[in-house]
Amino acid sequence: MIKIHRDALNNDDFIVVGNRSKQKNRISNKPQKRRKQMTKAELIEIMAKDAGISKAAAGKALSSFVDGVTKALKKKDGKVTLVGFGTFSKSRRKARKGRNPQTGKPISIKARNVVKFKAGKKLKEAV
Repeated sequence: MIKIHRDALNNDDFIVVGNRSKQKNRISNKPQKRRKQMTKAELIEIMAKDAGISKAAAGKALSSFVDGVTKALKKKDGKVTLVGFGTFSKSRRKARKGRNPQTGKPISIKARNVVKFKAGKKLKEAV
Protein backbone atom coordinates (compact mmCIF):
# COMPACT_ATOMS: atom_id res chain seq x y z
CA MET A 1 0.00 0.00 0.00
CA ILE A 2 1.26 3.49 -0.81
CA LYS A 3 0.49 6.44 1.44
CA ILE A 4 0.87 10.06 0.49
CA HIS A 5 1.52 12.59 3.24
CA ARG A 6 1.30 16.32 2.96
CA ASP A 7 4.65 17.91 3.74
CA ALA A 8 4.65 20.17 6.80
CA LEU A 9 6.68 22.90 5.10
CA ASN A 10 4.53 23.49 2.05
CA ASN A 11 0.93 22.35 1.62
CA ASP A 12 1.38 21.87 -2.13
CA ASP A 13 4.22 19.33 -1.84
CA PHE A 14 3.65 15.64 -1.28
CA ILE A 15 6.03 12.95 -0.04
CA VAL A 16 5.36 9.36 -1.04
CA VAL A 17 6.08 6.71 1.58
CA GLY A 18 5.36 3.01 1.65
CA ASN A 19 6.28 -0.08 -0.37
CA ARG A 20 6.02 -0.65 -4.10
CA SER A 21 6.91 -4.27 -4.63
CA LYS A 22 6.05 -4.35 -8.34
CA GLN A 23 8.26 -1.43 -9.36
CA LYS A 24 12.04 -1.40 -9.70
CA ASN A 25 12.61 1.76 -7.68
CA ARG A 26 11.43 1.07 -4.16
CA ILE A 27 10.40 3.93 -1.95
CA SER A 28 11.40 3.72 1.70
CA ASN A 29 9.02 4.04 4.62
CA LYS A 30 10.85 7.20 5.73
CA PRO A 31 9.95 10.54 4.17
CA GLN A 32 12.56 11.57 1.61
CA LYS A 33 14.71 14.58 2.41
CA ARG A 34 14.78 17.42 -0.06
CA ARG A 35 18.06 18.05 -1.85
CA LYS A 36 19.55 21.26 -0.49
CA GLN A 37 22.72 21.45 -2.55
CA MET A 38 23.11 23.35 -5.80
CA THR A 39 24.33 21.53 -8.89
CA LYS A 40 26.84 22.91 -11.38
CA ALA A 41 24.08 23.29 -13.99
CA GLU A 42 21.93 25.30 -11.56
CA LEU A 43 24.90 27.54 -10.70
CA ILE A 44 25.60 28.15 -14.40
CA GLU A 45 21.95 29.02 -14.97
CA ILE A 46 21.97 31.56 -12.11
CA MET A 47 25.27 33.06 -13.30
CA ALA A 48 23.91 33.46 -16.84
CA LYS A 49 20.70 35.07 -15.63
CA ASP A 50 22.41 37.49 -13.21
CA ALA A 51 25.12 38.55 -15.68
CA GLY A 52 22.80 38.65 -18.71
CA ILE A 53 24.95 36.22 -20.71
CA SER A 54 24.35 32.86 -22.34
CA LYS A 55 24.60 29.62 -20.39
CA ALA A 56 27.52 28.57 -22.60
CA ALA A 57 29.45 31.74 -21.68
CA ALA A 58 28.60 31.27 -17.99
CA GLY A 59 29.79 27.65 -18.20
CA LYS A 60 33.09 28.77 -19.73
CA ALA A 61 33.49 31.42 -17.01
CA LEU A 62 32.88 28.87 -14.25
CA SER A 63 35.30 26.39 -15.84
CA SER A 64 37.91 29.13 -16.13
CA PHE A 65 37.45 30.04 -12.46
CA VAL A 66 37.80 26.41 -11.34
CA ASP A 67 40.89 25.92 -13.55
CA GLY A 68 42.47 29.10 -12.20
CA VAL A 69 41.92 28.08 -8.58
CA THR A 70 43.27 24.59 -9.32
CA LYS A 71 46.43 25.95 -10.98
CA ALA A 72 47.05 28.36 -8.12
CA LEU A 73 46.65 25.62 -5.51
CA LYS A 74 49.09 23.33 -7.36
CA LYS A 75 51.91 25.79 -6.68
CA LYS A 76 54.18 25.23 -3.66
CA ASP A 77 52.44 27.70 -1.34
CA GLY A 78 49.16 27.78 -3.23
CA LYS A 79 46.49 30.11 -1.89
CA VAL A 80 43.57 31.98 -3.48
CA THR A 81 41.90 34.81 -1.54
CA LEU A 82 38.62 36.36 -2.67
CA VAL A 83 38.00 39.29 -0.31
CA GLY A 84 34.61 38.97 1.35
CA PHE A 85 34.00 35.48 -0.02
CA GLY A 86 36.80 33.36 1.40
CA THR A 87 40.20 31.76 1.01
CA PHE A 88 41.14 28.50 -0.67
CA SER A 89 44.42 27.09 0.65
CA LYS A 90 46.46 23.94 0.34
CA SER A 91 47.60 22.00 3.39
CA ARG A 92 49.79 18.91 3.79
CA ARG A 93 48.28 16.06 5.77
CA LYS A 94 50.94 13.83 7.35
CA ALA A 95 51.01 10.05 7.00
CA ARG A 96 49.23 8.31 9.84
CA LYS A 97 47.98 4.99 11.11
CA GLY A 98 44.33 4.12 10.65
CA ARG A 99 42.04 1.17 11.11
CA ASN A 100 39.92 -0.69 8.56
CA PRO A 101 36.37 -0.35 9.91
CA GLN A 102 35.23 -3.68 8.46
CA THR A 103 38.07 -5.88 9.69
CA GLY A 104 39.58 -3.79 12.47
CA LYS A 105 43.08 -4.34 11.08
CA PRO A 106 45.54 -1.44 11.29
CA ILE A 107 46.42 0.24 8.00
CA SER A 108 48.81 3.03 7.03
CA ILE A 109 47.37 6.13 5.39
CA LYS A 110 49.72 7.99 3.04
CA ALA A 111 50.58 11.68 3.34
CA ARG A 112 48.71 13.90 0.91
CA ASN A 113 47.68 17.42 0.04
CA VAL A 114 44.20 18.62 0.97
CA VAL A 115 42.30 21.77 0.02
CA LYS A 116 40.82 23.91 2.77
CA PHE A 117 38.30 26.74 2.49
CA LYS A 118 37.85 29.45 5.09
CA ALA A 119 34.76 31.62 4.63
CA GLY A 120 35.22 35.39 4.52
CA LYS A 121 33.41 37.93 6.69
CA LYS A 122 30.69 38.84 4.15
CA LEU A 123 29.93 35.17 3.42
CA LYS A 124 29.70 34.37 7.13
CA GLU A 125 27.33 37.28 7.69
CA ALA A 126 25.17 36.33 4.70
CA VAL A 127 24.78 32.75 5.85
